[in-house]
Amino acid sequence: MPDQRDYFAHVKELLDEIVENEASALDEAIEMLYRATIEQKNLFVFGASHAGIISQELAYRAGGLATMNPILPRSLMLDQKPITSTSRMERLPGYGRLIAENVPFQKGDVLLAHSVSGRNTVMIDLVLEAKKHGVKIIALTNLRYSKNVESRHESGKRLFELADLVIDNHGDKGDAAIKFEGLSQKVGPTSTVIGATIVNSLIVGLTERLLANDHEAPILHSANVDGGDEHNKKVFEKHKGNIFYL
Repeated sequence: MPDQRDYFAHVKELLDEIVENEASALDEAIEMLYRATIEQKNLFVFGASHAGIISQELAYRAGGLATMNPILPRSLMLDQKPITSTSRMERLPGYGRLIAENVPFQKGDVLLAHSVSGRNTVMIDLVLEAKKHGVKIIALTNLRYSKNVESRHESGKRLFELADLVIDNHGDKGDAAIKFEGLSQKVGPTSTVIGATIVNSLIVGLTERLLANDHEAPILHSANVDGGDEHNKKVFEKHKGNIFYL
């Protein structure tokens, strides 16, 4: 019978797969983020429900990028009650367009769009609106999963079919990974730990690219170390034109 060690082993296997198979996509994503940054374009990240955890991971984070702007509509976050309403809202036609109306998308911006299945209406609507503004789309999704489900959007499109670049998280269909005999549902989803690792690797790669080319890297300090608040205040002030969450 499997145990928690099998989950650790599975996550390690997935990370190894990503290092081996997604290197080119990760490098291309870093290049897209780099170009947008040095051209003073805007960076955004969006996901609904549990996929939105990645948006929060990248926002106002020690060692994170100050100019990464999370899109966090409250009705799609996990602090809603009943929490099941998030599933209804991410399927609501037109809601993604309404969210996009409050995001200052501009030509040349980059949107990191995270959806494991890539099928839900809110993501497709928001991505389509962003593309109308000339925004470049980096999709973080699960191709094995997404290619085996139908879109819930009227266009019939899934996220990977709309993106300029796709990063595959290499997870299992349905996300959970560990199978127990006699239990129909697998246990132990992987998309959050894998997704967080992927997006933080992009920030590391972007930082390396900026510094190697003599550009400033607007990285935040921890607010819980001495001098952190002062450092962050200076970063926020210098880059306020590309920050929309304060």
